Amino acid sequence: NCTDPDKQYPLRFKDVQIEQIEYEPNEEFLVRMLPRLDWTALVKTAKDLNIAIPDSVPEDPASDQEFLQKLHTIIMETHVTDGSMVCDGCSHEYKITKGIANMLLAEHEI
Repeated sequence: NCTDPDKQYPLRFKDVQIEQIEYEPNEEFLVRMLPRLDWTALVKTAKDLNIAIPDSVPEDPASDQEFLQKLHTIIMETHVTDGSMVCDGCSHEYKITKGIANMLLAEHEI
């Protein structure tokens, strides 16, 4: 029941707790994932989490180690453990508890 569907994506993080869990980087995986990512949404989400990533993908991302490290940090090592995600179209909040988002609407919201 979003009142402004143009603003419903991406959801905005609010009052979140983040856990950074280190993983071994896999550059080939990161490069293959790039075409599947909505980069504009990822940049907005990274800013919500106070994580700096470039506003655009470099021309040759496979050879840009700094870029690949930042991408690895945001998509592989950053885990939101608690807080909420908010729809900017209708202000509905989806709670996150122990790393799991509750995306279900209450019966009166349907």
